[in-house]
Amino acid sequence: MSTTSSTPPVGEEVPQTPEGAGSSTTADPPSDAGLQPGKLLFGVLGIAVTVWLMGNLFLAFAWYPQWFFDSKILMGVLGLVVGVGGAAVLFWFLNTAIEALPRRLEHGIMPYAFLLPGFSLIGLMLLFPTVQTIHYSFANQSSTEYVDPLWANFSSLFSSGDFWSAMFNNLLWIAVVPAVTVSLGVVVAVLADKLSAGSEKWSKSFIFMPMAISFVAASAIWLTTVYGYRPPGEPQTAALNAIWVNWFGQDPASWLDIDTARLNSILLMVILIWLQTGFAMVLLSSAIKGVPEDTLEAARIDGASEWQIFWQVIIPQIWGTIVTVFITVLILVMKVFDIVYVLTNGRNNTDVIANMFFREMFTNRDAGRATALIVVLLVAIIPILIYQVRDFRKQEAMR
Repeated sequence: MSTTSSTPPVGEEVPQTPEGAGSSTTADPPSDAGLQPGKLLFGVLGIAVTVWLMGNLFLAFAWYPQWFFDSKILMGVLGLVVGVGGAAVLFWFLNTAIEALPRRLEHGIMPYAFLLPGFSLIGLMLLFPTVQTIHYSFANQSSTEYVDPLWANFSSLFSSGDFWSAMFNNLLWIAVVPAVTVSLGVVVAVLADKLSAGSEKWSKSFIFMPMAISFVAASAIWLTTVYGYRPPGEPQTAALNAIWVNWFGQDPASWLDIDTARLNSILLMVILIWLQTGFAMVLLSSAIKGVPEDTLEAARIDGASEWQIFWQVIIPQIWGTIVTVFITVLILVMKVFDIVYVLTNGRNNTDVIANMFFREMFTNRDAGRATALIVVLLVAIIPILIYQVRDFRKQEAMR
């Protein structure tokens, strides 16, 4: 029995079917659709109108009646309708405009077009104020004209003893707070990991709870319950003076006014460490739970102690998270303001750069020196940000 092969012999020419002669296949669509001017114009006009409406609705807050601001529900509804709804409409018009372009151009431009609104907001909210701040740092008190010479605000700062005292305090905060916060976070995370599931949950919740308190409220709590001062002979209700008087028989002390080896600055740092330890614990605990159990078991089989496992197995594998938490707390510390402002307002050598800026800007009304302080702080933070980005990329490349 012979079979018929659909494949022609090698070298034999395959007969071609004449175009349109009994062909049942449908022609493929063109690979590059042309420009659709009407659809493009509709999308562009829609984008312009949406942006104009959203901007005017938010900028018109100054003319809103007081009863509107008294109603949080109305403000929330406005935020949802104008913010979320407006963003949805904006992206719909944007998508319409992109789809009106030639096919190849559409596919190339689409990702960048959807990133454009986000980058525009970053430019408006971050880049523009940064450039404006640098510009004002070369201007006079009222930012109406340039100073002569241009660097006069900076030379005035660098020749000021108050500035260098605040700078030293910032360095002291940087040296103490991030290291202690991360260390406590690691210790608490490791110890909590040894507990049962229920105990771990409650202990972590208790330690994380201070994160829900604002810096101002935390400062008031510590001033009342820990650092408070009452004259001799009166009962000391604050913990530190109660211990100092009842246990050691000393006279009560106004702890935040003591300037012995910057002790008052250390006491302020304790508050920030208390607030941030829970944040460090949560991230580091997650990283510890991500350490493969196989490596821990292998280390125990090799005879390693728990101390050796901690330093030689766990720490190297969570090092990326440690660096991230450290730098995050470090950046927070460099701009610390609330705690210092509420408890001491910079007196007795506790001043920091951010508090000095607030005083120059709103008490002395000197915008030139105030913005110069911010520029100094910005320049100090930039190397840390560069290191963080490089470390993050290195960690991503190793995965």
